[in-house]
Amino acid sequence: MAEDFPLPDDLPAPEDDGAADHLQGMEMPDVSLPATDGTTVNLQDLPPRTVIYVYPLTGRPDKDVIPEGWEDVPGARGCTPESRGFRSHYDELVDNGVGEVFGLSTQTTGYQREARDRLHLPFEMLSDAEWELASELELPAFTIQGDEYLKRLTLVVSDGRIEHVFYPIFPPDEHASEVLEWVRENPR
Repeated sequence: MAEDFPLPDDLPAPEDDGAADHLQGMEMPDVSLPATDGTTVNLQDLPPRTVIYVYPLTGRPDKDVIPEGWEDVPGARGCTPESRGFRSHYDELVDNGVGEVFGLSTQTTGYQREARDRLHLPFEMLSDAEWELASELELPAFTIQGDEYLKRLTLVVSDGRIEHVFYPIFPPDEHASEVLEWVRENPR
């Protein structure tokens, strides 16, 4: 099946390089990003307890977009399995007080819309193609073949502030379960 992208057993795990240590407690900036449903989302006006999972790049079955050496970059591979995990746990997250879930990358909204539709995601993706949020929050990034990508991390935002940061994330296909467990252990 085209949607099934199992992760290899020898995938390199990312290490905590401290690049996200500054995020917890920060106020969300006054940045508005386009969503895959055609709306614009102001990140200061998020519903209480919003989960934003940041990922570097989703592949597409119809295009070869993954850079050479991608699997050798710790934490790069696994965006589709991670998104499928959030799809699987979406209702449970909402039932446990999460007002909204968003995926976020620097890919265009059109590119993200294809992934949202193909993966049957019950939530929207946000495009930071202009690197506005990434710059404001100084989100960790990496470069491969001259192109820059955001490192995988997840923000739990409550009342306009970053309440919790998951970083680094590994393995990505099990991350949504980790977020759900944290939400259950930290009710609002």
